[in-house]
Amino acid sequence: MFTHVTVGANDVEASRRFYDAALGALGVEPGQGPDPKGRYWWRTRLGAFAVGKPIDGEPACHANGGTIGFYAKDADAVQAFHDAGVSAGGRAIEDPPGERNGPFGALILAYLRDPAGNKICAMHRKSA
Repeated sequence: MFTHVTVGANDVEASRRFYDAALGALGVEPGQGPDPKGRYWWRTRLGAFAVGKPIDGEPACHANGGTIGFYAKDADAVQAFHDAGVSAGGRAIEDPPGERNGPFGALILAYLRDPAGNKICAMHRKSA
């Protein structure tokens, strides 16, 4: 459904280091950039993710109520994402990494705030 997601950051280098670590734990190659607008991009066959200063010149801020979820191949990758993200300047939020059961079935989730305050998660859908 999505081709790409971009989030803002006031300290792009801190966010680049964070996403290189957290997404790297999910098997994503380091971010490429900066592009001509100062953004770094992480690309997979499924889509792209970018971080950079807002183009309008205003300070970056997180989307209150927004979450960006990243695919994890298994429960170990979810935990690795969480650990790498915390070690690279992210902040653990919500419940500890682990299984949640709800209307979408059994999911393994880990939630973090990146250095700019954006809420992200890694998710692995358990087999039925």
